Amino acid sequence: MTRDADHFTLGIETSCDDTSAAVLKNGREILANVVSSQVKLHGPYGGVVPELASRAHLENIGPVLAEAFLQAGVGRDQIHLLAVTRGPGLIGSLLVGLNYAKAMAYARDLPLVGVNHLEAHFFSPFLEHPEIEHPLLALIVSGGHTSLYFSPGPWRYEFLAGTRDDAAGEAYDKVAKMLGLPYPGGPVIDRLAAGYQGEPVRFAPPKISDGSLDFSFSGLKTAVLYLLQKEAIPPVADPDHPGERVLALLKGFQETAVDHLMSRIEAFCRLRRPRSLLLCGGVACNSALRRRSREFAAATGIGVYVPSPVYTTDNAAMVALAGYRHHRAGRRDPLEINAVASLPLEG
Repeated sequence: MTRDADHFTLGIETSCDDTSAAVLKNGREILANVVSSQVKLHGPYGGVVPELASRAHLENIGPVLAEAFLQAGVGRDQIHLLAVTRGPGLIGSLLVGLNYAKAMAYARDLPLVGVNHLEAHFFSPFLEHPEIEHPLLALIVSGGHTSLYFSPGPWRYEFLAGTRDDAAGEAYDKVAKMLGLPYPGGPVIDRLAAGYQGEPVRFAPPKISDGSLDFSFSGLKTAVLYLLQKEAIPPVADPDHPGERVLALLKGFQETAVDHLMSRIEAFCRLRRPRSLLLCGGVACNSALRRRSREFAAATGIGVYVPSPVYTTDNAAMVALAGYRHHRAGRRDPLEINAVASLPLEG
Protein backbone atom coordinates (compact mmCIF):
# COMPACT_ATOMS: atom_id res chain seq x y z
CA MET A 1 0.00 0.00 0.00
CA THR A 2 1.47 3.36 -0.96
CA ARG A 3 1.54 6.25 1.47
CA ASP A 4 -1.03 8.13 -0.66
CA ALA A 5 -3.46 5.26 -0.05
CA ASP A 6 -2.91 5.22 3.73
CA HIS A 7 -5.70 6.27 6.05
CA PHE A 8 -4.89 8.40 9.10
CA THR A 9 -7.22 8.78 12.07
CA LEU A 10 -6.65 11.49 14.67
CA GLY A 11 -7.92 10.54 18.12
CA ILE A 12 -8.55 13.08 20.90
CA GLU A 13 -9.24 12.18 24.55
CA THR A 14 -10.07 14.70 27.32
CA SER A 15 -12.67 12.92 29.44
CA CYS A 16 -11.03 13.49 32.83
CA ASP A 17 -7.54 14.73 33.68
CA ASP A 18 -5.36 13.39 30.84
CA THR A 19 -5.04 15.34 27.59
CA SER A 20 -4.21 12.88 24.82
CA ALA A 21 -3.88 12.83 21.03
CA ALA A 22 -3.02 9.88 18.82
CA VAL A 23 -2.50 9.18 15.13
CA LEU A 24 -3.58 5.76 13.89
CA LYS A 25 -2.57 4.47 10.45
CA ASN A 26 -4.98 2.20 8.58
CA GLY A 27 -6.72 1.26 11.80
CA ARG A 28 -3.74 -0.83 12.90
CA GLU A 29 -0.47 1.04 13.39
CA ILE A 30 -0.12 3.57 16.22
CA LEU A 31 2.15 6.32 14.88
CA ALA A 32 1.79 8.53 17.95
CA ASN A 33 0.02 8.42 21.30
CA VAL A 34 0.83 11.50 23.37
CA VAL A 35 -0.57 11.86 26.90
CA SER A 36 -0.20 14.92 29.10
CA SER A 37 -0.95 13.98 32.71
CA GLN A 38 -2.34 16.34 35.35
CA VAL A 39 -1.23 14.21 38.31
CA LYS A 40 0.98 16.94 39.79
CA LEU A 41 -1.82 19.49 39.45
CA HIS A 42 -4.39 17.39 41.35
CA GLY A 43 -1.99 15.59 43.70
CA PRO A 44 -2.30 18.09 46.59
CA TYR A 45 -6.10 17.60 46.59
CA GLY A 46 -6.00 13.78 46.57
CA GLY A 47 -8.28 13.62 43.53
CA VAL A 48 -9.31 15.40 40.35
CA VAL A 49 -10.68 18.95 40.69
CA PRO A 50 -13.00 19.37 37.66
CA GLU A 51 -12.51 23.11 37.14
CA LEU A 52 -8.73 22.80 37.28
CA ALA A 53 -8.86 19.83 34.90
CA SER A 54 -10.81 21.67 32.20
CA ARG A 55 -8.55 24.73 32.40
CA ALA A 56 -5.47 22.52 32.07
CA HIS A 57 -6.98 20.81 29.00
CA LEU A 58 -7.38 24.23 27.37
CA GLU A 59 -3.68 24.91 27.93
CA ASN A 60 -2.48 21.45 26.92
CA ILE A 61 -4.53 20.43 23.90
CA GLY A 62 -2.68 22.53 21.32
CA PRO A 63 0.83 21.41 22.35
CA VAL A 64 -0.30 17.78 22.74
CA LEU A 65 -1.70 17.67 19.19
CA ALA A 66 1.41 19.37 17.83
CA GLU A 67 3.60 16.73 19.48
CA ALA A 68 1.40 13.91 18.15
CA PHE A 69 1.70 15.18 14.57
CA LEU A 70 5.47 15.57 15.03
CA GLN A 71 5.91 12.03 16.35
CA ALA A 72 3.68 10.56 13.66
CA GLY A 73 5.38 12.43 10.83
CA VAL A 74 1.92 13.35 9.56
CA GLY A 75 0.51 16.81 8.90
CA ARG A 76 -2.98 18.06 9.70
CA ASP A 77 -3.77 18.08 5.99
CA GLN A 78 -3.17 14.30 5.83
CA ILE A 79 -5.81 13.39 8.43
CA HIS A 80 -8.85 11.56 7.03
CA LEU A 81 -10.96 11.08 10.18
CA LEU A 82 -11.41 12.68 13.59
CA ALA A 83 -12.39 10.50 16.56
CA VAL A 84 -13.04 12.23 19.88
CA THR A 85 -14.42 11.23 23.26
CA ARG A 86 -17.89 12.71 23.89
CA GLY A 87 -18.70 10.99 27.20
CA PRO A 88 -18.95 9.80 29.85
CA GLY A 89 -16.64 12.02 31.89
CA LEU A 90 -16.28 15.48 33.38
CA ILE A 91 -18.40 17.80 31.27
CA GLY A 92 -15.91 20.67 31.22
CA SER A 93 -13.07 18.38 30.22
CA LEU A 94 -15.13 16.65 27.54
CA LEU A 95 -16.14 19.95 25.95
CA VAL A 96 -12.52 21.00 25.43
CA GLY A 97 -11.64 17.99 23.30
CA LEU A 98 -14.99 17.73 21.54
CA ASN A 99 -15.10 21.41 20.52
CA TYR A 100 -11.50 21.28 19.29
CA ALA A 101 -12.34 18.24 17.13
CA LYS A 102 -15.55 19.83 15.83
CA ALA A 103 -13.70 23.01 14.85
CA MET A 104 -11.04 21.02 13.02
CA ALA A 105 -13.65 18.85 11.29
CA TYR A 106 -15.53 21.95 10.14
CA ALA A 107 -12.41 23.79 8.96
CA ARG A 108 -11.08 20.82 6.97
CA ASP A 109 -14.40 19.16 6.01
CA LEU A 110 -13.43 15.93 7.76
CA PRO A 111 -15.74 13.20 9.03
CA LEU A 112 -16.20 13.19 12.80
CA VAL A 113 -17.05 10.30 15.12
CA GLY A 114 -17.92 10.92 18.75
CA VAL A 115 -16.68 7.98 20.81
CA ASN A 116 -18.05 6.57 24.04
CA HIS A 117 -15.18 6.56 26.55
CA LEU A 118 -16.22 3.17 27.94
CA GLU A 119 -16.32 1.68 24.44
CA ALA A 120 -12.86 3.12 23.80
CA HIS A 121 -11.57 1.22 26.84
CA PHE A 122 -13.34 -1.83 25.45
CA PHE A 123 -11.23 -1.45 22.29
CA SER A 124 -7.92 -0.89 24.11
CA PRO A 125 -6.89 -4.59 24.15
CA PHE A 126 -7.59 -4.78 20.39
CA LEU A 127 -4.77 -2.26 19.78
CA GLU A 128 -2.26 -5.04 20.43
CA HIS A 129 -4.46 -8.13 20.02
CA PRO A 130 -6.70 -7.84 16.95
CA GLU A 131 -7.24 -11.61 17.15
CA ILE A 132 -9.54 -11.36 20.20
CA GLU A 133 -12.62 -13.54 19.75
CA HIS A 134 -16.24 -13.00 20.71
CA PRO A 135 -18.18 -13.68 22.82
CA LEU A 136 -16.20 -11.80 25.43
CA LEU A 137 -16.43 -10.47 28.95
CA ALA A 138 -14.87 -7.08 29.70
CA LEU A 139 -14.07 -5.56 33.08
CA ILE A 140 -13.67 -1.79 32.83
CA VAL A 141 -12.03 -0.76 36.09
CA SER A 142 -10.55 2.64 36.90
CA GLY A 143 -10.88 5.63 39.20
CA GLY A 144 -14.24 6.48 37.70
CA HIS A 145 -15.63 3.15 36.51
CA THR A 146 -16.03 -0.41 37.73
CA SER A 147 -18.30 -2.28 35.34
CA LEU A 148 -18.64 -5.67 33.71
CA TYR A 149 -19.97 -6.03 30.16
CA PHE A 150 -20.74 -9.01 27.99
CA SER A 151 -20.31 -8.70 24.24
CA PRO A 152 -21.68 -11.60 22.16
CA GLY A 153 -20.47 -9.95 18.93
CA PRO A 154 -19.13 -6.69 17.48
CA TRP A 155 -21.07 -3.55 18.49
CA ARG A 156 -23.19 -5.49 20.97
CA TYR A 157 -22.84 -4.69 24.68
CA GLU A 158 -24.79 -5.99 27.65
CA PHE A 159 -24.22 -4.37 31.02
CA LEU A 160 -23.85 -7.08 33.66
CA ALA A 161 -22.68 -5.40 36.86
CA GLY A 162 -21.47 -2.06 38.16
CA THR A 163 -20.38 -0.48 41.41
CA ARG A 164 -23.03 0.56 43.91
CA ASP A 165 -20.75 3.23 45.40
CA ASP A 166 -17.02 3.87 44.92
CA ALA A 167 -15.19 2.72 41.82
CA ALA A 168 -12.23 0.44 42.58
CA GLY A 169 -9.63 3.06 41.66
CA GLU A 170 -11.49 5.65 43.71
CA ALA A 171 -11.31 3.36 46.76
CA TYR A 172 -7.55 2.99 46.25
CA ASP A 173 -7.16 6.77 46.07
CA LYS A 174 -9.23 7.33 49.21
CA VAL A 175 -7.31 4.73 51.23
CA ALA A 176 -4.05 6.29 50.09
CA LYS A 177 -5.31 9.73 51.15
CA MET A 178 -6.25 8.39 54.61
CA LEU A 179 -2.67 7.22 55.03
CA GLY A 180 -1.01 10.31 53.59
CA LEU A 181 0.31 8.38 50.58
CA PRO A 182 0.79 10.11 47.21
CA TYR A 183 -1.93 10.49 44.57
CA PRO A 184 -2.85 8.49 42.55
CA GLY A 185 -3.07 5.83 45.20
CA GLY A 186 -3.44 2.75 43.00
CA PRO A 187 0.16 2.40 41.78
CA VAL A 188 1.56 3.27 45.23
CA ILE A 189 -0.58 0.76 47.11
CA ASP A 190 0.05 -1.93 44.50
CA ARG A 191 3.83 -1.46 44.75
CA LEU A 192 3.88 -1.52 48.55
CA ALA A 193 1.44 -4.43 48.87
CA ALA A 194 3.21 -6.53 46.24
CA GLY A 195 6.56 -6.07 47.95
CA TYR A 196 5.36 -7.05 51.43
CA GLN A 197 6.00 -10.69 52.33
CA GLY A 198 4.30 -10.75 55.72
CA GLU A 199 0.75 -11.69 56.67
CA PRO A 200 -1.96 -9.29 55.54
CA VAL A 201 -4.67 -7.73 57.66
CA ARG A 202 -7.85 -9.72 57.06
CA PHE A 203 -10.87 -7.71 55.93
CA ALA A 204 -14.36 -9.07 55.43
CA PRO A 205 -15.29 -9.42 51.76
CA PRO A 206 -17.75 -6.80 50.45
CA LYS A 207 -21.36 -7.96 50.49
CA ILE A 208 -24.52 -6.61 48.90
CA SER A 209 -27.65 -7.31 50.91
CA ASP A 210 -29.90 -8.08 47.94
CA GLY A 211 -27.55 -10.80 46.65
CA SER A 212 -26.64 -8.86 43.52
CA LEU A 213 -23.38 -9.48 41.69
CA ASP A 214 -22.69 -5.73 41.55
CA PHE A 215 -19.52 -4.30 43.06
CA SER A 216 -19.19 -2.35 46.30
CA PHE A 217 -16.00 -0.86 47.74
CA SER A 218 -17.38 1.66 50.25
CA GLY A 219 -17.57 -0.86 53.10
CA LEU A 220 -13.99 -2.00 52.55
CA LYS A 221 -12.80 1.62 52.51
CA THR A 222 -14.71 2.27 55.76
CA ALA A 223 -13.21 -0.83 57.37
CA VAL A 224 -9.75 0.56 56.64
CA LEU A 225 -10.75 3.90 58.19
CA TYR A 226 -12.07 2.23 61.35
CA LEU A 227 -8.88 0.21 61.73
CA LEU A 228 -6.76 3.35 61.38
CA GLN A 229 -8.84 5.07 64.05
CA LYS A 230 -8.92 2.07 66.40
CA GLU A 231 -5.17 1.57 66.29
CA ALA A 232 -4.39 5.30 66.09
CA ILE A 233 -2.22 4.78 63.03
CA PRO A 234 -0.83 8.19 61.97
CA PRO A 235 -0.27 9.37 58.37
CA VAL A 236 2.80 7.87 56.76
CA ALA A 237 5.94 10.00 57.07
CA ASP A 238 7.98 8.11 54.46
CA PRO A 239 5.92 6.64 51.58
CA ASP A 240 8.73 4.24 50.71
CA HIS A 241 8.94 2.86 54.26
CA PRO A 242 5.47 3.11 55.80
CA GLY A 243 6.02 0.50 58.51
CA GLU A 244 4.99 -3.13 59.00
CA ARG A 245 1.44 -2.48 60.17
CA VAL A 246 0.62 -0.18 57.26
CA LEU A 247 2.13 -2.64 54.80
CA ALA A 248 0.03 -5.46 56.26
CA LEU A 249 -3.05 -3.23 55.99
CA LEU A 250 -2.33 -2.33 52.36
CA LYS A 251 -1.72 -5.96 51.42
CA GLY A 252 -5.01 -6.96 53.04
CA PHE A 253 -6.89 -4.14 51.35
CA GLN A 254 -5.50 -5.07 47.95
CA GLU A 255 -6.16 -8.79 48.36
CA THR A 256 -9.76 -8.11 49.41
CA ALA A 257 -10.37 -5.66 46.56
CA VAL A 258 -8.94 -8.03 43.95
CA ASP A 259 -10.85 -11.00 45.43
CA HIS A 260 -14.04 -8.96 45.03
CA LEU A 261 -13.31 -8.14 41.39
CA MET A 262 -12.34 -11.72 40.58
CA SER A 263 -15.43 -13.18 42.28
CA ARG A 264 -17.64 -11.29 39.81
CA ILE A 265 -15.48 -12.18 36.83
CA GLU A 266 -15.57 -15.87 37.74
CA ALA A 267 -19.33 -15.85 38.38
CA PHE A 268 -20.19 -14.27 35.04
CA CYS A 269 -17.71 -16.46 33.16
CA ARG A 270 -19.60 -19.47 34.50
CA LEU A 271 -22.91 -17.90 33.46
CA ARG A 272 -21.94 -16.61 30.01
CA ARG A 273 -19.01 -18.84 28.97
CA PRO A 274 -17.01 -16.24 27.02
CA ARG A 275 -14.06 -17.11 24.81
CA SER A 276 -12.16 -14.00 25.87
CA LEU A 277 -11.73 -11.93 29.03
CA LEU A 278 -10.63 -8.29 28.75
CA LEU A 279 -9.26 -6.12 31.54
CA CYS A 280 -9.50 -2.43 30.67
CA GLY A 281 -8.92 0.86 32.51
CA GLY A 282 -6.23 2.16 34.82
CA VAL A 283 -6.70 -0.46 37.55
CA ALA A 284 -5.98 -3.14 34.93
CA CYS A 285 -2.33 -2.21 35.60
CA ASN A 286 -2.65 -3.69 39.09
CA SER A 287 -0.17 -6.56 39.41
CA ALA A 288 -2.38 -8.73 41.62
CA LEU A 289 -5.40 -8.37 39.33
CA ARG A 290 -3.30 -9.22 36.26
CA ARG A 291 -1.80 -12.27 37.96
CA ARG A 292 -5.11 -13.57 39.29
CA SER A 293 -6.91 -13.10 35.96
CA ARG A 294 -4.18 -14.96 34.08
CA GLU A 295 -4.26 -17.80 36.60
CA PHE A 296 -8.03 -18.02 36.18
CA ALA A 297 -7.75 -17.93 32.39
CA ALA A 298 -5.11 -20.66 32.39
CA ALA A 299 -7.32 -22.87 34.55
CA THR A 300 -10.45 -22.35 32.44
CA GLY A 301 -9.04 -22.06 28.92
CA ILE A 302 -10.44 -18.56 28.44
CA GLY A 303 -8.15 -16.15 26.61
CA VAL A 304 -7.26 -13.15 28.78
CA TYR A 305 -6.16 -9.86 27.24
CA VAL A 306 -4.74 -6.92 29.17
CA PRO A 307 -3.38 -3.86 27.34
CA SER A 308 0.11 -2.57 27.96
CA PRO A 309 0.07 -0.01 30.81
CA VAL A 310 0.15 2.97 28.42
CA TYR A 311 -3.16 1.81 26.91
CA THR A 312 -4.93 1.01 30.20
CA THR A 313 -5.12 4.60 31.39
CA ASP A 314 -7.02 7.24 29.41
CA ASN A 315 -5.40 7.59 25.99
CA ALA A 316 -6.34 8.69 22.48
CA ALA A 317 -5.10 5.58 20.66
CA MET A 318 -8.07 3.55 21.89
CA VAL A 319 -10.39 6.44 20.93
CA ALA A 320 -8.89 6.52 17.44
CA LEU A 321 -9.38 2.76 16.98
CA ALA A 322 -12.99 2.85 18.17
CA GLY A 323 -13.73 5.82 15.89
CA TYR A 324 -12.03 4.16 12.93
CA ARG A 325 -14.04 0.95 13.38
CA HIS A 326 -17.29 2.91 13.62
CA HIS A 327 -16.46 4.94 10.52
CA ARG A 328 -15.65 1.77 8.56
CA ALA A 329 -19.09 0.53 9.56
CA GLY A 330 -20.62 3.63 7.93
CA ARG A 331 -20.96 6.08 10.80
CA ARG A 332 -20.37 9.84 10.61
CA ASP A 333 -21.64 12.17 13.33
CA PRO A 334 -23.01 15.67 12.73
CA LEU A 335 -21.13 18.69 14.07
CA GLU A 336 -24.10 19.30 16.39
CA ILE A 337 -23.20 16.38 18.67
CA ASN A 338 -22.62 17.39 22.26
CA ALA A 339 -20.74 16.08 25.26
CA VAL A 340 -22.73 13.86 27.64
CA ALA A 341 -21.30 13.44 31.13
CA SER A 342 -23.22 10.23 31.87
CA LEU A 343 -23.26 8.71 28.38
CA PRO A 344 -24.23 5.01 28.67
CA LEU A 345 -22.61 2.22 26.68
CA GLU A 346 -25.36 0.67 24.61
CA GLY A 347 -25.53 -1.62 21.62
